[in-house]
Amino acid sequence: MNLRRRSNEAPEVNLTSLIDVVLLLLVFFMVSTSFVREAEINLRLPEANAESRPATVAEVLEITVSRTGSYTVNGRPLVNNERRTLRAAIEQLTGKDRDVPLFIRADAQAAHQAVVTALDVAGQIGFVEIRIATVTSPDG
Repeated sequence: MNLRRRSNEAPEVNLTSLIDVVLLLLVFFMVSTSFVREAEINLRLPEANAESRPATVAEVLEITVSRTGSYTVNGRPLVNNERRTLRAAIEQLTGKDRDVPLFIRADAQAAHQAVVTALDVAGQIGFVEIRIATVTSPDG
């Protein structure tokens, strides 16, 4: 029979080692995380200018993105929706001239990726003046 008295002192929990472990895990995850920068598209937003004249039809390149993500370049549908096909069609129509204004018209239900692909292809080719065409609603 054990007749020893129990101690009235509350047991202590030493948290020092637990804090050290959490700190080491935090440092490990901070060091092992890679901060990758995704590809960026630099945009120069247009400024309002009352004196600008509309470009004639011959001076404009228009890429239309349909609801299904298919491309039409200056009214001619492409064979497929691949980047290289879009790039070849643009290069065929413009040759070496990159000063032609490029309009991108997209259906409201078109996938965002299809529009970004068109922007990316145009940027990689070397177009500087890329415009996204909008349609104003009759409501104003």
